[in-house]
Amino acid sequence: MAEFGIAAPSVKVAGDKPATATGKALSVVALRKTYGDVVAVDEASMEIAAGEFVTFLGSSGSGKTTTLMMIAGFCEPDSGTITVGGRDVTRLAP
Repeated sequence: MAEFGIAAPSVKVAGDKPATATGKALSVVALRKTYGDVVAVDEASMEIAAGEFVTFLGSSGSGKTTTLMMIAGFCEPDSGTITVGGRDVTRLAP
């Protein structure tokens, strides 16, 4: 490839370089979302540090997608707070 002036592709693995940031990047406290009488998310709380890799595991209908939609700002929680880097983004549009 170098003979054509094209750089060879490089591959980076997430674990190659440790995260240097410290503190809570994302904090979710007592997040709740209902749809009528159905409770989709009930008092969910978590703290995720900068550089931390997290997965949500659970059965169908357990609130994984609803929680992610609230964190992303696409769905407004009924109660609770979401902070990113110490800033309250609970009611902030995406």
